[in-house]
Amino acid sequence: MTSRTAVSLTTGMEDPEKVTVAMLVAVGAAEAGRETVMFLTKEAVRLALAGYPVGVACDGCPPLPSLMQRYADAGGKFLVCPICFTARQLEAASVSGNAALGGTVQLWEWIGDDPVVTFSY
Repeated sequence: MTSRTAVSLTTGMEDPEKVTVAMLVAVGAAEAGRETVMFLTKEAVRLALAGYPVGVACDGCPPLPSLMQRYADAGGKFLVCPICFTARQLEAASVSGNAALGGTVQLWEWIGDDPVVTFSY
């Protein structure tokens, strides 16, 4: 059994339910003790900004800030596409503490040669 999980997310707060589902999967993996990374591209890069994800996606859904905190507390990391980030004229200094700018090279370095469970949203 592999102990690492990668979640790829391309959607930001324009689809909060998709963000919530991706976060629930990532939180579950991280809280289960799996080394977990979320690769954020397109509008999802904004989720790496400290304090950005706010609100509740749907009736009965957990609040996004609590999911983000649980993910961080469980050791979950964000790898943020630098091309997408720069294209949106965002400031690197504003990313949260568990996020780093990094693209496909860094993602493949993290994946390495061992099996990794992957999810894509």
